[in-house]
Amino acid sequence: VESNEELRKELVLFVRNEIGPIAAPDIIHWAPGLPKTRSGKIMRRILRKIAANESDQLGDISTLADPSVVESLKSTYNQTIKS
Repeated sequence: VESNEELRKELVLFVRNEIGPIAAPDIIHWAPGLPKTRSGKIMRRILRKIAANESDQLGDISTLADPSVVESLKSTYNQTIKS
């Protein structure tokens, strides 16, 4: 999905309407993919570490189906935070 302002606004509005204003996201991080194991499970630990700016402490990522996703996530996360 290409990032665009219209989709961002639509997502924020959807969350606001379905869950409530308290849950409306301040930042939407557009990602090319998610870190998944070879069996297809999402490695949420890696997402938490990247979001906490602890990408130097990711631990074992040898079970990832596509390790390049992690570098891409770190890069786009840093760009999102800077803007």
